[in-house]
Amino acid sequence: MSAKASLQTYRKRRDFRRTREPEGGKRSRSGRRYLIQKHAARTTHYDLRLEHDGVLKSWAVTKGPSLDPADKRLAVRTEDHPMDYGDFEGVIPAGEYGAGTVMLWDEGKWEPLDDPEEALDRGKLKFKLHGARLTGGWTLVRMRHRKGDRQDNWLLIKERDPDASEDGDALLHEDVTSVRSGRIMRAITEEEASEENRDLIGKGTSGSSGSTREGTGNEARKAGGASAGGRLPGFVAPQLATLVDEAPAGERWLHEIKYDGYRVLAAVAGETVAIRTRNGLDWTDRFPGIADAVRALACQSAQIDGEMAVADKDGRTDFGALQIALSTGKGDVGYYVFDLLSLDGRDLRREPLFERKVRLQALVDEQSSDILRYSNHMVGHGADIFEKACALGLEGIIAKRADSPYRSGRTKTWLKIKCGMGQEFVVLGWTPSSVRGRAFASLLLGYYKAGKLRYAGRVGSGFSQQDLAALSAKLGSLARKTPAAGDVPRDIARTAHFVTPKLVVETALRGWTRDGYIRQGSYKGLRGDKPAREVTPEERGRAPASGRGS
Repeated sequence: MSAKASLQTYRKRRDFRRTREPEGGKRSRSGRRYLIQKHAARTTHYDLRLEHDGVLKSWAVTKGPSLDPADKRLAVRTEDHPMDYGDFEGVIPAGEYGAGTVMLWDEGKWEPLDDPEEALDRGKLKFKLHGARLTGGWTLVRMRHRKGDRQDNWLLIKERDPDASEDGDALLHEDVTSVRSGRIMRAITEEEASEENRDLIGKGTSGSSGSTREGTGNEARKAGGASAGGRLPGFVAPQLATLVDEAPAGERWLHEIKYDGYRVLAAVAGETVAIRTRNGLDWTDRFPGIADAVRALACQSAQIDGEMAVADKDGRTDFGALQIALSTGKGDVGYYVFDLLSLDGRDLRREPLFERKVRLQALVDEQSSDILRYSNHMVGHGADIFEKACALGLEGIIAKRADSPYRSGRTKTWLKIKCGMGQEFVVLGWTPSSVRGRAFASLLLGYYKAGKLRYAGRVGSGFSQQDLAALSAKLGSLARKTPAAGDVPRDIARTAHFVTPKLVVETALRGWTRDGYIRQGSYKGLRGDKPAREVTPEERGRAPASGRGS
């Protein structure tokens, strides 16, 4: 069947005067394009699309792909889509077929292991994916048709190979951004609304109120505020580093200090500033000094990536000290900046990291504030740099490929190598203290694995009196009768008090016991920038050999 004929159903279902979805007509250069679009329609699902015969063969995977071979995910066959649809990201308007927000969640190439036409006819298609997020072997199997079925139901199954994982849904919880634009679903929805209703929502704010102040004196930049370069950049989810056991070798890697603080992205356009957390929360009002420093930069607009932290006189950052500074309003809070995503309306994310850092340093060096601090780097000699960092008592280092573009989500072109062990945990409850005046003896902690909340042990040290008081108030408001995790040992559960799993804490630890519990843990602070559902165990991988990265 020709591509034109196979797209008849697609075109009949859409009014292209109302929807921005493409009518079709674009031809592929690759011949084997693969992509997944996250689609928030009546229910949120993931649309798998494989290029074949000039169109995108499509399946709606209701719960999303799973990396666990034991999971058989329902994949409902849908109409063929045009090749142009692989570039579509936006909002299908209400009243139209499939109304809702569409995000490009993954893309790459696919490799059929048999003749795809014959495989589709017999109902078993085996293939490999070479995507930014999904890789390795997969199978689509057609389910037996039952009387009354209106849908062509298939199952999407991960093959047992090195790319498989028992924590099948971890990728869906962790990678919540567009692989193309770096936006979360909410940002796509709000930015499209902003384009269509700019006078109502506020020009170019991307759904963020930001912070404004008159009289900075930068008249040249304010004069250019109405230009494209003066629009406040929309939220981009940050690039995240993969934990590895040693620093990579080679001159293609540059190495920065790992800071112990809050990851934030700062956007500025004219007098408007937005300080956003890694999940897009607007924290501008919490950091007025940083907002003022970013506002004073000599540019029409910019988006900067960095870490909010407090350092001691020797340059060591301390998450606990940051917590105290935030609660008291006192302390030397600095914004340690290490990447530049856009400048004066130009998207720099596809530029090599080294060039982005050169532009960032020039931008920061022009301002007089000591709050904005450029994060310098050293090239090569990763093992030596890591050894020196640990000897100085630093958190560790971040290794980055000097030639890499900026990609939202966890990647292997950014690697973190820690001097000690640390982990984020969800608070499950607390144990009472026998010490007079102490609010509790320890916190019961856990994490999500394979979509389930698991008990991970207790932490009873590292709390200041201020920590105990602040945590006690929060724990009291979240009280519940039963544990949210079903594997809390009976002897602990007998005397423990349980809470709804919403609080996330940062903890240092010496390792893990044979039973998989925390060994010699110490409380570092409460995290307000990360939802509990995203807390999973962090596993160490191996650094790429000879400076290679992906």
